[in-house]
Amino acid sequence: MLNLLMAPGKGRIVRGLIGALVETAADAIRSIAPADQPQPEIAPDPADTYGADEMPETDVVEAAAREYERAADAARRADRGKRAAKKVLDRLPAGQYGAWIVERLTSTRQTADLDAIRATYKCLGLGPVPMKTNAPSLKVRRAEPAPATNETLAGVAA
Repeated sequence: MLNLLMAPGKGRIVRGLIGALVETAADAIRSIAPADQPQPEIAPDPADTYGADEMPETDVVEAAAREYERAADAARRADRGKRAAKKVLDRLPAGQYGAWIVERLTSTRQTADLDAIRATYKCLGLGPVPMKTNAPSLKVRRAEPAPATNETLAGVAA
């Protein structure tokens, strides 16, 4: 077994198989483990929702939801493709590769250094760092069709 791990081509295959087995075992354990993570709660509607007299027709809402779902799916597919390409490109040294130039530029965006902020709060005895929640995420999903009842079947037959 050790010689399989040391051979360049075969080692990668064996390590991949071991990784797949470990991941499968982890998935099995996660599936039987109790779900101790709380489910996200439903956020209230924003203040600028449509009023009763402004509500669009149902077919307009359905078309918007269908387009939103299609665009979100396309964005997820594009993001997966971007991540796959980035795995290759991140490891390249800067330079020109055919018609493409790979370079790294420093960003002007900044984020708060939470470790430094926590240390400062602790040093000054200010307690925990105040945090705020993110804006609620818009989720759109297709409703399950209502099951046919005897009353609706009788109405269709009439």
